Formats: sequence, structure tokens, C-alpha cells
Amino acid sequence: PEDKPRLTDEFMAKIALEYMQMMGITDTQFIIVRHHNTDNPHCHIVYNRINNEGKLISDRNDYRRNEQVTKALKSKYGLTYGTDKSKTNTRKLRNAERAKYEIHNAVKDALKMADSWEKLRSELAKRGVHLEFVYKDKEQAKVQGIRFSKDGYSFKGTQISREYSFVKLDARLGTEYNRVSPRAESMQGGQPSCHQVEQTQPTAEHTQDPWSGISSIGLFAPSNAQTYEPFPEEESAKKKKRKRRKGFSL
Repeated sequence: PEDKPRLTDEFMAKIALEYMQMMGITDTQFIIVRHHNTDNPHCHIVYNRINNEGKLISDRNDYRRNEQVTKALKSKYGLTYGTDKSKTNTRKLRNAERAKYEIHNAVKDALKMADSWEKLRSELAKRGVHLEFVYKDKEQAKVQGIRFSKDGYSFKGTQISREYSFVKLDARLGTEYNRVSPRAESMQGGQPSCHQVEQTQPTAEHTQDPWSGISSIGLFAPSNAQTYEPFPEEESAKKKKRKRRKGFSL
């Protein structure tokens, strides 16, 4: 809302076109539609992923590129960063997106009361949020990450906020959870069935309401909107694969 006086149709269209250029969305059919039905000025970009030469426009790592591009544009034009999700009107959101914001607010409030993982899990349960640990191996000897679940939707900690990754929360709680036997803690018992929500998988409402998917391009989304942050182990495995591919054979 702070930027509303500046966001004329012309200025918004200019930013949208620059965003598309930086994201590699070029030489293709597209439309830009502005909405006036909320307090936050925003627009939707719809484009054909098959360009005018019949080639597919890549969406590889679009979540990371989107974050980099939006931050660059915000800095270039002095736009306001959305940092406080607690002010979001969740009643206007749908299904998975609403659950994500409610989880964010629940974790934020629970952390004010929690000084341990058990306390955090207890406080989240009071708010209808389930905390689940993701383990690196079948023996459950080491925690790799965490998930939060609500209303049948499950998100990685980093999908809610980068501040809610296992590493950062563990450092904050100061309990060094990985030194405790996960079997003794029995943190995995009795899980409800949840829809696993990943950045690369569209939720069901996207197929019913095309505008839901369109807005996910993220031009005026908060800077901490859904982003997938691979675990260090995954990144290490990818680097090893790349090194093997670079080898020469006779």
C-alpha cells in the first residue's frame, strides 16, 4: 500500500515488462492485467510458454530467479519490501496459501513462548499446527529438515520462511536436537495424512481458478513468498554428479 501513489498503469507495465525480460520470458504472446479489487496494487502476467519460434521457455530454477529479479527491481525502483506476513488478510486467501500464512503466524507466536523443540511443538499444536521432523536416513539418526502441517497441507520450513529452517530454529532454541535420539523423542508418531505442497507442484485450486496460478509468478509478491531451498545434502549430491559429468573418457 505504501507504493500505491507511484504505481500508475504505465509504471506497473514498465516493471512487468522488465521483469519478463530479466526472467527470460521474451518473444512470446502475453497479457498483463491489473487488479483493483484489493488494498495492495498488483497485476497478473499471463504468457505462452511456447515462444514465437515454437520453443519452450524454460522455467528451470524459476523460484530462485524470481526472487533475485524481484529483489533487483525493488531495489532499482525503491519499492517497499513486504516483510510482515502477520498483517496479511488470510480470509482472502485460498486453501494451501491460507494454510501457509496461518502456519507462519502460528510459528511466529509459538516462538515467543518456546525455549525447546518440545515446547515449540506443544505451542504449535495449540494453534492447530503439526511439527514433523524429516530425517536424513532410515535409522532416523540425524534430522535433515522440518515440515509444518495444517488443514491437510504440509510445507517445508523454508517454504514458510527462511528463518524457519531446521538449522536456524535449532540454533535459536539452542537444544542441538541432532544430539538427542529421535527414536527416544518419538517425534514422528501418528501423522495425519497431508498434501505435500512443493514449489514445483501446482495445488488443486490452480486448476480450478487460473488466476491463482498466474499470481504465483510473484511480481509483487512478498520477498519471502514460497521458495524452495534444497537441503545442504541435496546440493552436495548435485555437485558430485556435476563433477562426474565433467570427467573425460577415452
